[in-house]
Amino acid sequence: MYFYLIIALQAFCIYHVIKHRNPYYWIFLIFFIPLLGSVIYILTQVYNKRDADKITSGITNIINPTKKIRDLEKKLEFSETYQNRVNLADAYLEIGDNEKALKHYKDALEGNFQNDFYVIKNMIEAFTKIEDYKSVVTHAEHIKSHPEFVKSRTQFLYGLALEREGKLEEAEENLKAIDVRFSFYNERLVYAQFLLNINKKVEAQSILESLISEGQYMTKPNKKIYGATIADAKKLLESL
Repeated sequence: MYFYLIIALQAFCIYHVIKHRNPYYWIFLIFFIPLLGSVIYILTQVYNKRDADKITSGITNIINPTKKIRDLEKKLEFSETYQNRVNLADAYLEIGDNEKALKHYKDALEGNFQNDFYVIKNMIEAFTKIEDYKSVVTHAEHIKSHPEFVKSRTQFLYGLALEREGKLEEAEENLKAIDVRFSFYNERLVYAQFLLNINKKVEAQSILESLISEGQYMTKPNKKIYGATIADAKKLLESL
C-alpha cells in the first residue's frame, strides 16, 4: 500500500508539472527521488490551504478510482442535473467501462443538449473502444461542422470508422487532417499504415520520415511518452 501511495503521489506531481507548465527539472526530481521530491514539489509549487482537499481527492482517485464513481453516483442521486450525469459518464469512460459511460451520455443528451460537442466527442471515443463504427460515423456527422472537430482526435476516429465501413476516400480525407507536424504522433503512425494499406507508399514514407525527424527534437518527457511510437515508425520505414 505504501508503494502504491508513492506511485500515486508521483503521478499527481508529474501531472501537475505538465498541466501548469512548470520547469521540467521537477520531473527528474520527482522521478529519481520519489517521496522527498514529491513532498518538496507539493510544498513549494502546489500546496496551500485551498488546494489541500483537491490534492487529497486527486491521490485518492488514482489509488481507488471506484470511490470516485461511487461519489459521483451519490451526487447524481442527490441532484439529477445534466452536469452531474456527464461527470459520472466521464468517470466511467476513464476506467474503461464504455457501456455505462455511453448510457449516461445518452441520458444526458435526452434533455436540451442534443448537440453538445463535448458529450458527443466522448461518445465517439467510447463507441470506438467497443468497435461500434456505425455509431461513430453517425455521431461524428452530427458535429463535424463544429470548429473544434477539425484537426482533432475526434476527426481521426471518424476517419478510422469510415475506413472500417469501407469508405476509403472519405477516410483518407479525414485522417489526412491530423497530419500536423510535432503533434498527433500515434495517430500519424496509424495514418501512415492506412496509406500503405491503400498502396500509397510514397505518402506513407513521407509521414514516417517526418515522425522520425521530429523525434530527434522532442523533450525528454515527450520521448518517454512517444519513444515507442517513433521506434515503430523506424521499423515500418525500414520494412518498406
